[in-house]
Amino acid sequence: MALERLDLVLSPLEIERYARHIVLHGVGGPGQQKLQSSRVLVIGAGGLGAPLIQYLAAAGIGEIGIADDDEVSLSNLQRQVLFGTKDIGRAKVDCAQEAVQRLNPFVKVHPLNQRISESNARELVRGFDIVADGSDNFMTRYAVSDACFFERRPLVTAAVGAFDGTLTVLRPYEKSPSGEPNPTYRCLYPLPPPPGAVPACSETGVLGALTAMTGAMMALEVMREIIGFGEGLIGKLLLVDALHMRFETIRYGWDPANPLSGKATMAS
Repeated sequence: MALERLDLVLSPLEIERYARHIVLHGVGGPGQQKLQSSRVLVIGAGGLGAPLIQYLAAAGIGEIGIADDDEVSLSNLQRQVLFGTKDIGRAKVDCAQEAVQRLNPFVKVHPLNQRISESNARELVRGFDIVADGSDNFMTRYAVSDACFFERRPLVTAAVGAFDGTLTVLRPYEKSPSGEPNPTYRCLYPLPPPPGAVPACSETGVLGALTAMTGAMMALEVMREIIGFGEGLIGKLLLVDALHMRFETIRYGWDPANPLSGKATMAS
């Protein structure tokens, strides 16, 4: 885990690059070393993943894994600012790797050109310290969240559609201050919606700047989990209404009926 690799030393160029972090109360040199020592897995290099990857790279995360099996299309460029017109038709993970290297050559990128499923999620998650899921479908979200539960990895997960966004952080393998387990993704969303119940962005559209804002907030939560400053979003769901520029945070808790850490599981 990241905390075991704090013997890494920031070079003079890195000290200058991250100077605004190093002088920031709550981050400082030790916090920057934690970022440098961390391995973050990003699921999806799309509307959320693009700004997320940029800000993680700029922040000096040591290693970033990028899992996506898609290619850049023209319709992506309205919001996926990691890519340009010349990238159309190329694998997103390859373009993302090049973009990160242009932005910050101190960051190591692991391009993972594959789709996440129940069969490979745990193996992928196992190689990283923290996971950030910006995927666009429930099948992937459930597979990733279940894998993070079993592999005991913090998960930052978000979703956007039209003018609305959501963001939360999951550590369901730990207990809350009340002594109950922290909630799982399945406590928040017990079952996926029926097929066709949630229309795709290709049908409803999505505001490009909303994905940028939400992806940047995902990066903030990843950094908060790594460094430990402030109060995070465990057990809290941030709701973003870009149509009326409103933010609301609602609390949610552990569901004793959830299949991962529910009472039936603990009793067996």
